[in-house]
Order: sequence, then structure tokens, then C-alpha cells
Amino acid sequence: MSRMGRALLVVGDVVTDVVARHRTPLAPATDTAAEIRTLPGGAGANAACWAVRSGCGDVRLLGRVGTDAADWHERALRRAGVRPLLVRDAEAATATVIALVDASAERTFLTDSGAALRLSPADWSAGVLDGMLDGVAALHLSGYLFFAPASRETARRALRDAREAGVPVSVDPASAGFLAELGVDGFLTATAGADVLLPNADEARLLTGGRETEAAAAELSRRHPLVVVTLGPAGALVAEGGAVTARVAAPPVPAALRVDSTGAGDAFTGAFLAARIAGADPVKAAEAGCRAGAEAVTVVGGRPLDPTPRATV
Repeated sequence: MSRMGRALLVVGDVVTDVVARHRTPLAPATDTAAEIRTLPGGAGANAACWAVRSGCGDVRLLGRVGTDAADWHERALRRAGVRPLLVRDAEAATATVIALVDASAERTFLTDSGAALRLSPADWSAGVLDGMLDGVAALHLSGYLFFAPASRETARRALRDAREAGVPVSVDPASAGFLAELGVDGFLTATAGADVLLPNADEARLLTGGRETEAAAAELSRRHPLVVVTLGPAGALVAEGGAVTARVAAPPVPAALRVDSTGAGDAFTGAFLAARIAGADPVKAAEAGCRAGAEAVTVVGGRPLDPTPRATV
């Protein structure tokens, strides 16, 4: 994936996360004790932050936010080393996600997409005219963009323009629940032409009609040159040309250190892409992604606790 440019451009969602960690099962119609924090998040924004953490020196993020929280998100991104290209929306609030995290660190999301899925083709075109693609080695599209008409058209235009400029494109399907609502055919049509697909196991099986995970990875790699399926604590599968070419192990994380799985897949994505831009092959990049994912489950929220860049390859 190495090009003359060294930058990663992420187009995706910027979200205010309300993370509620509850030790006991939710008690309907009454109170459940929880530790609650409000944090910056969003699959696209998280991946961008993890790419910086993983050694990519120039990471840019295009997203749409409400004026209500735009300054807060911009400051958080800059502190993380990301160059924010945020479009401010005066008519919609910033996207908000309530993440319910149980005692096993598994999370369930309640999502209000707000301004995030109002990203328009005009927002993309304005950024391109301002040189947003200059020096870019790779474009990453958050799958959430494909779940609303305006942002889906924006993602399609970004994919087309990047490919015309010789910039490889990766896509993270983002949500099995939203994928089911949109429909598999609609998603596969919209993402046609992407060079890299980064689904988790549930998303891979859904996209292939319920096939076993390895078979799903292999089948998807007939549509996209490189497919990497994340398997949580079990690591990741790498597939190319219609076959699984590698299984990568994830570093073990003791149960006592696992606090929140929110953003683990985003961490994998950011580290994987940073490694690829640095010249790593798919297996080495997947190993870097697994290391970042293992780190991510030890912190609350979807961003690195320590934004200090570190090399992953």
C-alpha cells in the first residue's frame, strides 16, 4: 500500500459516546448501578486515533458533527494527533451512542446517528478542492456511511475519486445490525471497487449468507483483493484471491484487564492501515492490528489512553 504520499485519510463518523459499565445484569423498570463516562468516539474517528497511536504521522479525518459538540471533538482529535476536517451542521446534533458494557466487557450500542450520516457529496467535493487528497496513501471509509442515502452517495463518490487518483480504499462494514437493515446486496453494490474489506466475523457471515467464517472470508476475497476478518480474542483471518492465506493470533488479555470491547475493531483497523502505509505485508499488518485491539479492550471507550505514537512494524 506504500505510495509517494504517507497520509491516511479517514472518512467517517465522529460520535459522542456515553459508556455505561454495569457489573450486574440490567434490571428492567428500576435502577442498575453503573460507572458512566462521556467520551469522544465514532468508528471512523477511533480508527484515525489508533492509526496515529500506531505510528502514522499524517492522519486526516473528514466527518460531520453538530455545532453542539464540534469544538470538543476537534480538540480531542487534535490532542490525539489527528488533523480534523469537521463539517459543522447547524441542523442536527452530533451523533451519540450509548454503550452498555457488561461484566464480561461485551458492549451493546444504542445509536443516534445525528449529523454523522448527513455527510454530503458537497462536503467531500469541497475537501478535495482544498487539497484533502494531497499526499494521501490510503483512504478508509467507515461502514456507517453506507447506511443512509446522503452519506452513502458521499462514500461512493470518495471511493470513485480515490481510485481514479490511484489511492487504495478500505472499508469497515461497521455494524451487522445496520447491514441487515440495509440489505447485503445494497452494501456489496455500494462498496464495489474497494481494495480492502475489514469485517468482523458476524459481518463476514452476514455478507455471505451465513457461511462459516473461513469460507466467508475466502468468498469475500473474490470481490475485494484483500479481506481481513477480525475474530476478537481469537485474532484475525487474512484472505486473498478466494482463499484464506493466514490466521493471525491475538495477544492474550487476562480477563481481569478486559474492561470494555468498545472500539477494539476500530483499533485493529487503525493499526492495520498504519502498518500497511509503513510497508507491512497483510499478515504483519494484521498482527499490528491484533496488538492494538488487545490494548483497546483494556481501556474504557474507543480511543487510546496514551496518544503517544509508537511503531507497529
